[in-house]
Amino acid sequence: MYRVEREILDEKRLEELSQRLDPSQTHTPFSQRLKNSLRCSVPRLKHTVVGFLPVLYWLPRYSLWDYGMPDLISGISVGIMHLPQGMAYALLASLPLVYGLYSSFYPALVYFFFGSSRHISVGTFTILSIMVGGVTERLGPDVNFLINNETEEVNITARDLYRVQVAAATTVLAGSIQVILGLLHFGFVGTYLSEPLVRAYTSAAAVHAVVAQIKNIFGVSPSRFSGPLSLIYTLVDVCRLLPNTHLPTLVVSVLSIIVLFTAKEINNRCRKRLPVPVPVELIVIVLGTLISFYAHLNKTYEISVVGEIPSGIQAPTVPNTSIFREVVVDAFALAIVGYAISVSLGKTFALKHGYKIDSSQELVALGLSNAVSGFFQCFSVCASMSRSLIQETTGGRTQMAGVTSSVIVLVTMLKLGPLFQELPKAVLAAIVFVNLKGMFKQYTDIVTLWRSNKMDLLVWLVTWVSTVLFNLDMGLAASISFTILTVIFRTQSPRYSVLGNLPGTELYLDMETHREVREVPGITIFRSSATVYFANAELYLEALKEKSGLDITKMITYKRRQEAKQRKRDMRAARRARRQAKRQKQALRAASQRHKGDVFSVEEEAGQLGERGGAFTQEEESGWKDRENSTVFVMPETPHNSWVYLKGTDPETTTLGSMSDLQDGDITTLGSSSEDTLSRDLERVSLGSLDNS
Repeated sequence: MYRVEREILDEKRLEELSQRLDPSQTHTPFSQRLKNSLRCSVPRLKHTVVGFLPVLYWLPRYSLWDYGMPDLISGISVGIMHLPQGMAYALLASLPLVYGLYSSFYPALVYFFFGSSRHISVGTFTILSIMVGGVTERLGPDVNFLINNETEEVNITARDLYRVQVAAATTVLAGSIQVILGLLHFGFVGTYLSEPLVRAYTSAAAVHAVVAQIKNIFGVSPSRFSGPLSLIYTLVDVCRLLPNTHLPTLVVSVLSIIVLFTAKEINNRCRKRLPVPVPVELIVIVLGTLISFYAHLNKTYEISVVGEIPSGIQAPTVPNTSIFREVVVDAFALAIVGYAISVSLGKTFALKHGYKIDSSQELVALGLSNAVSGFFQCFSVCASMSRSLIQETTGGRTQMAGVTSSVIVLVTMLKLGPLFQELPKAVLAAIVFVNLKGMFKQYTDIVTLWRSNKMDLLVWLVTWVSTVLFNLDMGLAASISFTILTVIFRTQSPRYSVLGNLPGTELYLDMETHREVREVPGITIFRSSATVYFANAELYLEALKEKSGLDITKMITYKRRQEAKQRKRDMRAARRARRQAKRQKQALRAASQRHKGDVFSVEEEAGQLGERGGAFTQEEESGWKDRENSTVFVMPETPHNSWVYLKGTDPETTTLGSMSDLQDGDITTLGSSSEDTLSRDLERVSLGSLDNS
């Protein structure tokens, strides 16, 4: 038990004892900060360049012996995953498959130079692909490219070309937003996307992904809807078309799903025994392509295949800027969601492996990856959960693994792309469906949050419902708005408690929830779980009164009344003092005027005495006696000797003494208070002049 004895300090007294510094001493002026930011030196320049290009920090220290082989194995494993996921997620974005390969190649190279995370794999991702698909199909629907309105035949080439332009413009704009936010050090914006919000949002996006792939799994062609409730309308239309299901396509889809699901489960169970995961997705794609090619599935059973995949890479082109104003909201949503997913993965791996990432630099790196890749007709990318996990578990140490995976994708684009022309789209749809398994597992969050935090559960449910009903962009806006409202609500309704001491310890706990806790005699410890500000100040006072019995309002009112009374007393005393001083001044002035003729100068009398040689006449002595009434008489004992004084009101009892014996109080005042002027005149006698005379 600790015992601390000290005086009770208020805020003013505490600042005096601690000698609190003035704000001007602790905060650098803006002009000085601006000068410091513009000041250039060699160390500052080096720090800035290395911060903007983290590759300059770790690449010179790269050990080929220690890191070379792990990065090579990890890069090959991730590159093999890039191929099927890039093509499958291009379907989600409603783009030709080759653009999924482009999006798996360029962003990883750009991130190699600017990224600060060593383990994340940047490329295509399910959620962003769905969001891009919503934009491309909204701005480039099939009805805008009909060749013949009667047959409803669509000009696929023109449609895909325009959708690529839309995706590229959206990607460049989203990347530019990320770069600007990163340069302004707005990396903290990701903190406003809470974990329940992100998990609910990705779970709802998985629903959109499944609905988008139903047409490829069942072989039907539902109508495309956009806007709020479009998912509901699409599901209704799919259910209407279920009797028209294409059975060969459904069989291929089901078989692919079974094979993928089984193989992935075996991979998970045996991952500790396997040096690298088995590339199940690539194996399924190769087998599906071979079976489709030799069995002529497209011609015989009319199973839809991916079609022509051009080889090589395209020259960069400037995006269509006229599309920017139509996709600015979608671009902002892509920028925020992509950054939130990437930085959360990056922080997870950085914490595990003991290094730190810069959130603002990650925002810049991801933005440059998108902005630069958009000129090469790529769509928006971010870090992939599955590929990043593979890159980390297979021993990847640096982003050299990302370069290796890009080489694998490049070889496929240059030489192997045309080999996948007979790949059934149902296989790619099955890959997307199986890869969403992890997001479907997030529905267990409902039970967990119900037990731990009801408010977070409410955020989860509102996010999921709004995203499913209002689509991904509007759902994200509604979710963030609701989350901010919950933050405000939590600050207005915090948890209040009175703390007591646990006997034998220095711990203080809530007295309502702990039986053995005891209140400290004479002291009330009141605790609030939120900072006090204008929105919850009144609630704070009410809770304090309820919990501790202290009515702060009455205490403040009583204190103010006492202070007001004290001020009135001080004012009355000041007025009395001024009146008294005024009366005294008037009395002194009146006395001075009445007795002006009775006041005489000792110097003058002494001068006259000296002229007469010390002889006194009888008339002069009687004149002095007439003026003796309580007046001090000073006379020389001899003409050239020290002065003596005569005091007393009775001439018969006066005493003599030397001037050196004169003490305070020896000057006798007149009996009347109105004659004080005579005493003051005598007090102003200059002894120096007397001695000199």
